Amino acid sequence: MHREKRTAAIVSLVAAVLMSALKLSAGLLTGSLALLSEAAHSALDLIASCITLFSVQVSDRPADEDHNYGHAKIESLSAFIETVLMVTPCIWIITEAIRRIAGHHAALQLSPWTFFIPLLAIAVDTYRSRAMRRVARRHGSPALEADALHFSTDIWSSVAVLIGLISAWAGVRWHIPHLQLADPIAALVVSAVILRACWQLAHETVNALLDATPKQLRRDLMRELNRMDGVHDVERVRVRHAGNEYFVDLTLGLARNLTFQRSEQIVSSATEAVKRILPAADVVVHTVPRATSTESIFDRVRAVASRASVSIHEVTVQQLENKLQVELHVEVDEKLSLREAHDFVTVLEHQMLDEVPEIASILTHIESEPAQIDHPASQDRDNLIVETSLRKVAQNFPQILDIHDVLVSRVREHVHISCHCTLPDDLGMDQVHEVMTAFEISAKLDNPQIYRMLIHPEPATDNRR
Repeated sequence: MHREKRTAAIVSLVAAVLMSALKLSAGLLTGSLALLSEAAHSALDLIASCITLFSVQVSDRPADEDHNYGHAKIESLSAFIETVLMVTPCIWIITEAIRRIAGHHAALQLSPWTFFIPLLAIAVDTYRSRAMRRVARRHGSPALEADALHFSTDIWSSVAVLIGLISAWAGVRWHIPHLQLADPIAALVVSAVILRACWQLAHETVNALLDATPKQLRRDLMRELNRMDGVHDVERVRVRHAGNEYFVDLTLGLARNLTFQRSEQIVSSATEAVKRILPAADVVVHTVPRATSTESIFDRVRAVASRASVSIHEVTVQQLENKLQVELHVEVDEKLSLREAHDFVTVLEHQMLDEVPEIASILTHIESEPAQIDHPASQDRDNLIVETSLRKVAQNFPQILDIHDVLVSRVREHVHISCHCTLPDDLGMDQVHEVMTAFEISAKLDNPQIYRMLIHPEPATDNRR
């Protein structure tokens, strides 16, 4: 890509040198203001081609610590400089053309060479404008696009000059005074063409330098993002265009109860949606949590707990006399004192009441969250005794089909039990919880030394014993 852009810039430079020299020579020999204006125009093209070559050399450098988005903006800057350079000679050309039209005629020294120069310019400009535009569009180069635009306008200005010279020649030959004004009029036409090209190019380059986003592009991006599953709203879309690269910055509102993994999936889908419109875009997605209308009381309570980075469980909601009462378990750092833990939970309860005004009261059970790794002592000699006791208790629960993998351990002064219980495959989870809770209570009554009991329920089809 860099080699092709550089070659196109060098070809443009060589052509600008050749055409500037030819037009200037012809203008000085004939005294034609139209040819001199064209020479000035080509001289500006020469300067513009030098700027283009420099910008192409610099713009393809990779990003570095000082230029995090790369150096492609230099092409837009060079295109803007070209517009300023193109406007400058227009003032002189328009002033001189008006002076000649007003009566200060200048005799023209016309020859076949005079007419050959515009024809040659038309042929050269047609070739290089088409070649330059192909390269510019293939690689998204504003600097090359600016050169291509210059050369395409040069074609029409050369046509205007040729018509002016022919008309002036006809006026001299057949003594028609008005036709002799065709030369300065052609110069005015050339100036108008230059000014129009300057306005168009300035508008594009200023938009690029100011990171303006085309309205249609923004609408297309918003349409693709809003139709995505999981996106609550699109808060911001920012697009930065530098050379042939696009940088897209998005802020998406997502439901606050989504998991990190689901959020990552949505971010990935949003990136793909942008690249369907801008295939080579560098996309950065920022997400913000949103409360949605589909959240339940439980979701909203858990959202407050998540915001406080605290774990809660066994959340229950009861409706008493048209008022909602919430009960929940909160795990706090085991190193906190009761006073510190109570103050923390009190603040958390007030936040929940503010977040969910439907709740009339909250009752919180405070638990300690383990913060250290336990090193239990094995109690293998008690396994058989405890397992026999558990099996005896399980006989009172017809849903429990089997008990296995019983492990007894001692952590500090406490006895911990873990075991697996087999239950029917089609048993609902609410029933599973009730059976496990009742079984745990009965087992602790039968074995008072048990401090903590962990029961892993599994379906009958998964029991390979």
